[in-house]
Amino acid sequence: MTTIDPRQYIAPAGLLENRVILVTGAGAGIGRAAASTFAGHGASVILCGRTTAKLEQVYDEIVAAGGARPAIAPLCLETATEPDYRKLGESVLAEFGRIDGLLHNAGLLGERTSIANYSATSWNRVLQVNLTAGFLLTKALLPALRESPSASVLFTSSGVGRRGRAYWGAYAVSKFGVEGLSQVLAAELEQTSNIRVNCINPGATRTAMRAAAYPAEDPLALKTPAQIMPAYLYLMGPDSEGLTGASVDAQ
Repeated sequence: MTTIDPRQYIAPAGLLENRVILVTGAGAGIGRAAASTFAGHGASVILCGRTTAKLEQVYDEIVAAGGARPAIAPLCLETATEPDYRKLGESVLAEFGRIDGLLHNAGLLGERTSIANYSATSWNRVLQVNLTAGFLLTKALLPALRESPSASVLFTSSGVGRRGRAYWGAYAVSKFGVEGLSQVLAAELEQTSNIRVNCINPGATRTAMRAAAYPAEDPLALKTPAQIMPAYLYLMGPDSEGLTGASVDAQ
């Protein structure tokens, strides 16, 4: 059996034809690139984010490029309640009948400071957006995911979610939690569904969050979000069927 390196994956044009994929944080950065890339490979994309104007820009870009018209699902992960997620899940099921992919991309960096100086308010915000929102959204979308013949749930992890580093605070802790949530969910669903669950670590990528974390870094030395999309396509497409409970590096 040939082993595929997700970082070197070359996706055929129609890889995601007839698939419905929801992307959080779709208005900018990696989420925007992922939504456009998925649409460019045939998927119907549901653009989820807190800023409708940004989602509309991505919508226009996808349509202008010849992709299927996306759906827009405005949602603030920091303030949304469980009924809000449930309502989204019900609307996705009613409109599309299923969902084939879910990319948890939205995230907050939070404070770059010591635990001794970390504010409880910032801690709770980061854990809410980076971890709890992923739990609530996945739970709400499980009925729609179960209707897919082969669904992929993809959580966004980080190197500091595998080994903690000083001054990364709630961000690192939230990513440890994401890794754990992904593994637990993968184990629960492996024998009972056609849903696979994995993590992806984007690595050092040219985004606003990376610039905030490393203000002295030259962004031109980093890969763009578009350049790390091969691994995302691999994990969303049929060539990764059978892979679950893994944590994959995008570069």
